[in-house]
Amino acid sequence: MVNKIFLLALLASIWLFSGCYSGSDSGSSGETSSAQKKTASDISLVLKPAQLDWVGQKIFQNECAGQFQCLVHWNDGEAFPSLGIGHFIWYPEGVNERFTESFPALIEYMKQRQMNIPLWLRELEPFDSPWPDKSAFETVENSVRVAELREFLAGTQGIQAEFIVRRAQSSLAEIVESVPENRRAQMKTDLQALGSSPGGVYALLDYVNFKGEGLSDSERYNGEGWGLRQVLLAMEQNPEVSALDRFRDAAARVLTRRAENAVNPIEKNRWLKGWLKRLETYKQPAGEFSSVKNS
Repeated sequence: MVNKIFLLALLASIWLFSGCYSGSDSGSSGETSSAQKKTASDISLVLKPAQLDWVGQKIFQNECAGQFQCLVHWNDGEAFPSLGIGHFIWYPEGVNERFTESFPALIEYMKQRQMNIPLWLRELEPFDSPWPDKSAFETVENSVRVAELREFLAGTQGIQAEFIVRRAQSSLAEIVESVPENRRAQMKTDLQALGSSPGGVYALLDYVNFKGEGLSDSERYNGEGWGLRQVLLAMEQNPEVSALDRFRDAAARVLTRRAENAVNPIEKNRWLKGWLKRLETYKQPAGEFSSVKNS
């Protein structure tokens, strides 16, 4: 189970992203427009502590099935390892695929938060994955360094969750601003509806961590993206269907399109089934978790 530190970090990060955070990301210009700031403050992700605990556990379960070994892992068919509760991508030297690399950004965030990062990891220069391929990783998978890295990631679940929330919240305004003006009002309405329920917040956080924001031009097959932006644009407008149900259906169509456009058949033949199964978890929790009112 995700520990109390995980829960407290999630709660703190939600508060930070509702308009109270005054720090700056590395690489950020610090010149966010007033319109973007207003959009970001309008779309907040607010949950009760028990609901936050539920969301954190769902994300960890999706990516790692709660397994310690999975905190440092190399998937079949991929040219890079995946690390942490969010399976953050870390490219080896010379590998530069279309997917957004996230592990270096996580470590930079941890440095800002003054975490006790393993010395060998802190001193790595350049900051590329030290394993060139899966075969090389498997030869050292049970080494002291990999064990140390797993222990470090197991002990910093809260900070990783905070990073996931930070990434999702900070991307919402940019996503809204990136679409044609005649689509922005409806997109904001959908985001506000999703952000007002635990199931909706979970879907937003998990999908951004899972398939990215959809803003990078490199993350395209045949010119078609698969991130959060593309899912929000694909949501059908039906007042009789909840925003979460429409989001889940749109995500299924977007991911199916990605698999069909992919050059590597593994996406359609193996991965798509798992992706669609993951989307089935995008539902409202039952009982006391189902509402955020009076929180």
